[in-house]
Amino acid sequence: MENDIFGAAITDYFETRIPNSIIVKSNEFDDDEIPIPYLFRTFNEMPKVEQKALDLSFGKVLDVGCGAGSHSLHLQNEKKLTLTAIDTSAGAVEICKKRGVTTVLNEDFYIHQGTYDTILLLMNGSGIVGTLTNFASFFNKLKSLLTSNGQILIDSSDLIYLFEDENGEYWVDAAQGYYGEMQYQLEYKNKTSQKFDWLYVDYNTLQRAAAFNNFNCELIIEGAHYDYLARLTL
Repeated sequence: MENDIFGAAITDYFETRIPNSIIVKSNEFDDDEIPIPYLFRTFNEMPKVEQKALDLSFGKVLDVGCGAGSHSLHLQNEKKLTLTAIDTSAGAVEICKKRGVTTVLNEDFYIHQGTYDTILLLMNGSGIVGTLTNFASFFNKLKSLLTSNGQILIDSSDLIYLFEDENGEYWVDAAQGYYGEMQYQLEYKNKTSQKFDWLYVDYNTLQRAAAFNNFNCELIIEGAHYDYLARLTL
């Protein structure tokens, strides 16, 4: 993958423990940062949405977008579950191996093959959908990966808070499209990624999309700031 931003940053931190950050750029908002040490957090350092997802995981598990492997390591070492981790970042996959993740693959979600009892999509797992128009292909892929009694645990955030005015009311220009459809670019040291689509989806929109694609959708827990964990089942 050209300019493997996450891979470079995760590798640097693993080797040096110097706490740098990835810069997240968007035309819509000010630059944001992802502190690299956060990707190496322990279970006790994770937000309650992620802790709940790991607690609910069972059976054969697929960790999509595993990053530095923190979720995978907890499921593998503490819960003793059969786990496969995947990530499009070759650098991240190598660090997962060095950290002890037994089965980790440098693969895209949409080409991965197998069947699982639990599919994890965490750290705004809805992001890989990209835009609302991609929901059909996303759910079709999930159907191919999920066992008949399996579950998908996915988290996201409702970005409506970004559109709150001084009176506490929300105003969104519907002509500009769905407010959770973002386009980002990542920077780390001298590396810059290509721009990519990333979807934040409010729970009601996720629920409607799930129903349209013949999935059940259940709200499991809400986080501290407009974030939530949902469970999808067939």
